[in-house]
Amino acid sequence: MIERKRIGLLALAVMLLLAGSVFGQATEQGGAAELGSRTAKGGFRNEDEIRDKFNGWKTDEDAKKWLAAMNHDLGVIQEVIAAKPHGEKADVEVRVRTKAGEKVEGISIKLVSNPNGFNQIDKRWLATYAKIWKMPADVVAALKLFVGEAPPIRTQAGSLRSDNRMYLNELSPEARKAIVDFFTANRDEIVSDLFKGDGAHSAAWFMVAYKPAVNTRWTLRNTDDVIKFYGEGKVEITRTGNLKIGRITMQRKGGDGGRDTAKMLQFKINPALLFDAK
Repeated sequence: MIERKRIGLLALAVMLLLAGSVFGQATEQGGAAELGSRTAKGGFRNEDEIRDKFNGWKTDEDAKKWLAAMNHDLGVIQEVIAAKPHGEKADVEVRVRTKAGEKVEGISIKLVSNPNGFNQIDKRWLATYAKIWKMPADVVAALKLFVGEAPPIRTQAGSLRSDNRMYLNELSPEARKAIVDFFTANRDEIVSDLFKGDGAHSAAWFMVAYKPAVNTRWTLRNTDDVIKFYGEGKVEITRTGNLKIGRITMQRKGGDGGRDTAKMLQFKINPALLFDAK
C-alpha cells in the first residue's frame, strides 16, 4: 500500500512538472507575441537614457527585451548603434547590424508620470497642416478663427468665451460640418502623419514609459497598431469646443505668454491608455 502511494505521488509530481514546463513555454511564447508592458528595474528618466540602454544592449536586459519585441534575433546581432535625431518624429533611432545587413528602427517615445495626463504628439502652424493635408479653403478659414489667426466673428454681443479666438462649437453650423467632414474623410492620412511621420526618420515603433515611483513600466508597440488604437472612434466637436479624432484631441496650443506661438495647432493623447490596449 505504501509503495503504491509512493508511485502515485511520484507520477503526480511528474505530471505537475510537465504541466509547469508547458505553461512556462506558453507564457514565454505569449510574451513574445503580446507585447503588453514590462517593468524596468530602476527605470529611466529620459530619452538619452533609453538611447544609452540600446547602446549597452549586450548587458542591458531592458534593451534586449526591446530588440526582441522589434522582432530582432539577439543571437545574430553584431552591433547596435542608437542615436537621437533632431526635430524628427522618431525620438531615438536604433541601427541594428547583422551579417545579413542593417536595419534602422525609429522609435517615438512618450515619458509619463501621470496615468491620466496628456502628451503632445504633434504641433505645427495651421498653414503647415493645411499644405500637408491639402485642406479646403473653408476648413482653413474656420481653423484660423479657432487658433486666433483671424479675429472672432460675433453673431451676438458677449456670446463668445474669448476676445481673441473662437472655439469650434462657437463657429457656424456650416463651418463645424466642414471641419468634421474633412477630418473624417482624411482620418487615416492625418493620424498616420501625427504618429509615424514619413521619410527616412519616420517612427515605426511607439514606446510609452510610465514612472510613478522607483521603477518604470513600459510598453513598446508597432506604430501601425498605435495608429489604429488612437484613431478608433468618432470625429466630433467636444463640449469644450475642441476636436476629437478617436482618442486624439486637437486644440489651440495657447499659453506662451500670449506670443504668436500660442496660435499653433496641437494634437494630444493620453499615452497611458496604451498599456491596456488590445
